[in-house]
Amino acid sequence: MNKYNGQINHFYLEDTWRVFRIISEFVEGFEELSEVGPAITVFGSARASRESKDYESARRLARLAVEHGYAVITGGGPGIMEAANRGAKEAGGLSIGLNIEIPLEQQPNKYVTKLISFRYFFVRKVMLVKYAKAFVVFPGGYGTFDELFESLTLIQTHKISRFPIVLMRPRYWEGLIEWLKKTVARNRKISPEDLNLFSLAEEPEEACDIIEDFYANVVPDGT
Repeated sequence: MNKYNGQINHFYLEDTWRVFRIISEFVEGFEELSEVGPAITVFGSARASRESKDYESARRLARLAVEHGYAVITGGGPGIMEAANRGAKEAGGLSIGLNIEIPLEQQPNKYVTKLISFRYFFVRKVMLVKYAKAFVVFPGGYGTFDELFESLTLIQTHKISRFPIVLMRPRYWEGLIEWLKKTVARNRKISPEDLNLFSLAEEPEEACDIIEDFYANVVPDGT
């Protein structure tokens, strides 16, 4: 066996074991979260400072979510994630952090009361969606956009049932929304109704009202 074939066999062996690691992460996530009950997943920038308006807003949102009977799920890290976990914990609710293991290691914030760590981003993203009754999305960067657009794609393609997606701070999103309307929709890359898959809110109370109104009007078949 030449060196090249040996390298190929080594990669195949690695891939086989990787499948088992992936399965184990799914199993752990399903087992840990299956009995959580209704939850709201909060996204946003890990760079938001504790003195920022967004941090305090996410903290207040999480408190309101707990008061409405929801657990709060975040990516478990700093910034908006910390703020939401903090608000949930302060309100006496379940504060869940789905941490990701990355080279520049993300340390879970101290307000997480239920922590699950993941090696694979895509497994973690499944868990962030699967057990959420709503997404509340604060201003953020690439990671936030990734999570937002994946959820919109899943709803648009009917892979999951529709649920509320609330974008906080309308001014932050206005450029993106304008581009979606004037470029993407106008060029028929999405349908006009796809722009109705998300809502906008300035304050946490508005976001909670949107979520409550959505479920007050859900018909029995879940549509």
